[in-house]
Amino acid sequence: MARLSPLPARRLRATLDPARIHWETSDGIPRNGHRRPPQPRALQALELALHIRDGGYNVYLSGEPNLGRTYMLREFLAPRTRKSPTPPDLVYVNNFDDPDRPRLIELPAGQGRKLRSALIQALSRIRKEIPSRFENHAVVKKRAALLDKFQTVRSRLFKKMDDVATTQGFNLDMDDQGSLTLYPVIEGKRLSEEEFDKLDNGLRQSLKLKGDKLLQAMTGLMRQLTRAEQDFIEDERSLEREVARNVLDTVLTPVAERFAKACPGKELPAFFAALRDDIIENLEGFVHRDAGLPHQAAPGGEAPPSPFDEYRYDVNLFVDNSATTGAPIIVDDHPTPSNLLGCVERESEMGALVTDFTLIKAGSIHKANGGFLVLHMEDILQHPAAWEGLLRALRSGSARIEDPGDGQDTTKTKGIEPEPLTLRLKVVLIGTEDLYEALLESDDRFPKLFKLKAHLNDATERNAEGIRIYTHRMARIIDEAGLLPFDREAMAGLVDFGSRIIEDQRKLSLKFPLVRELMLEASAHAAMRGKKLVDRAVLDEALEGRVYRANLYEEHFMEEYDRELIKVKTEGEAVGRVNGLSVTWYGNFEFGLPHQISGTVGVGHGGIIDLEREAELGGPIHTKAMMILKSYLVDQFARNKPLVLTGSLCFEQSYAGIEGDSASGAELAALLSAISGVPIKLSLAFTGAVSQSGQIMAVGGVTRKIEGFFEVCCRRGLTGSQGVIIPQDNVDHLMLKQDIVDAVEQGRFAIYPVGHITDALELLTGLQAGRLRKNGKFTPGSLYDRVDRRLDELGRQAEHAFKKRR
Repeated sequence: MARLSPLPARRLRATLDPARIHWETSDGIPRNGHRRPPQPRALQALELALHIRDGGYNVYLSGEPNLGRTYMLREFLAPRTRKSPTPPDLVYVNNFDDPDRPRLIELPAGQGRKLRSALIQALSRIRKEIPSRFENHAVVKKRAALLDKFQTVRSRLFKKMDDVATTQGFNLDMDDQGSLTLYPVIEGKRLSEEEFDKLDNGLRQSLKLKGDKLLQAMTGLMRQLTRAEQDFIEDERSLEREVARNVLDTVLTPVAERFAKACPGKELPAFFAALRDDIIENLEGFVHRDAGLPHQAAPGGEAPPSPFDEYRYDVNLFVDNSATTGAPIIVDDHPTPSNLLGCVERESEMGALVTDFTLIKAGSIHKANGGFLVLHMEDILQHPAAWEGLLRALRSGSARIEDPGDGQDTTKTKGIEPEPLTLRLKVVLIGTEDLYEALLESDDRFPKLFKLKAHLNDATERNAEGIRIYTHRMARIIDEAGLLPFDREAMAGLVDFGSRIIEDQRKLSLKFPLVRELMLEASAHAAMRGKKLVDRAVLDEALEGRVYRANLYEEHFMEEYDRELIKVKTEGEAVGRVNGLSVTWYGNFEFGLPHQISGTVGVGHGGIIDLEREAELGGPIHTKAMMILKSYLVDQFARNKPLVLTGSLCFEQSYAGIEGDSASGAELAALLSAISGVPIKLSLAFTGAVSQSGQIMAVGGVTRKIEGFFEVCCRRGLTGSQGVIIPQDNVDHLMLKQDIVDAVEQGRFAIYPVGHITDALELLTGLQAGRLRKNGKFTPGSLYDRVDRRLDELGRQAEHAFKKRR
């Protein structure tokens, strides 16, 4: 029997020769060269999104966490968006025709802030200038002339009415407010109201009837007087408006003309025209009037504003792009409905909630207009209203600010309806592939609105280009985080760490955030020791420190192995027992543990029972693996007879769920040992999935599994006979710790790659597995021959177990 050779130490991990790093330290790495991230699919999708203006071509950036998804996106977009035009400022202004529907005006970037400041200054001047102009000598003189004219007309009309009243025995009187009163005259004396009341009833009625007829006769003259008053008021208002127009021509018109030149479009001139008309029609907001006196300015020349003036002429700087260069990139990490879609706030006034256009607040969708809005799926899906609002806005092509209670609250307070914003942006959703698939199935709108999928790869090739990518990324991390420089050996160690993350000697992980964490910790260790450079010893110390901080549960397990509370042997032999390997996660820490797998066989027709499945601890993949195992037995040993036996398989001391097929090879070995009675070496552990034809297939976590069994063996003492059997296809996935590599090199531990279950069985039992001969039997004395003969015996015993002896 040809003995299978263990792997040489050089095949147990990929080790980068520091000489392949071209720089002595990270300080020598050139910073000016920009290297594209090794994400061709994602970059192609993003590049396409930049050049397609259609609203449906938004992007879903698909990738697992710790791939630096947001960082990569910013790194790609930033230089390109800086060359794009800066989007305009957005301002909301009062709609003087319909205050409940404020108008939205777009202004060139930076003009919104200037407009608001210029308008505040202009209105302040207008408030001072208008009352001052009203006190101007020429204006006062014109107003006096109007008043004199009115007084003359009024006196003439009053004299006519008084003459008419005198001829009828009455006296006419006018008070300060211009009210007319008739007093009867008897015997040359004007009666007062008290004297009138003392007259006899008949005389009173006669005088009252006579007075009413007199008033009717003077109706025409009274109308002339009323018309004269109205003409005076209108002439006075015309004078005030003329004065106000002159002030506005001096103060407001230059502002309007200046911004009309800087801000093309009809909306802003229309706003200034409406603003001008409203000021003229509402001069009471600029002039203080004392009761009973002509219009008079308040002390100091500035009139106190009326209540409506506090906001109606203001400008709400909704989106300010004055500090933005190029297209904006907005990352909303808290996309509540109001943060994402904007809102209309309210204030309490006299116990009531009121609002106006100055309380309209922008959301990130408005701030990102003209650029990119970046959202993480796990954030926005926590706010269903925000997600629904985003999809509605993208589908309609406009962002409409609505009250959050619309459609839910039966008691509505008075609100406003701001003019919606036409959207010109790209939305990038960052999430996992599982979420992408779920959205495709659950929402018909999603594939129509997010037609571009940017799929991130989690690894790149470990070649010269991949190593250059790693070293340049190290330099950027050092610069951005302000770390100590790394020497050549430390940088080579980081490259090896990249392969260990992904457990592949031919690949480098693109989970740069994990590399960054190690670099931060290594730099801190170096600083604590007063070093000015991070060397390989410090890097190894940082790695050991990371493991020490996280491996408390692993240490607890190892103590139970030491005390043999968990029954796993690393020496000797046993029938129907084999050491299997598993991977366990606690938080973000992964480690391997050995487990004893046992099988039993007896006479009967029950077949092979999976105890994990019977106890409802086995998952569907493990159940499938057990069925494949049974299929292999049928293929090998039931070609000319039925399989008649009762047996069972289980993980000893397993109290949690079992899932996966990586133990199916070990389970098959335990079962064949139990059938044949051939003992298995407990100094070896076995991991690998078996196919129906007996091929040993690759499994996950092989590095951690080997390290777990090695740790138990070390604690009990390495004998040189211990080792692990792994699938041949997993050899390239080995990134073992250096102490295992050293032990293998010294002959104290071994790693055996196998491609077929027969290879593993020969290592575990020391017997030749055997081949099927033409006569339907296996090679005499081989393991399969013993299994076959034992199955024959079990079949005969089952058939004749209860027959009477004669």
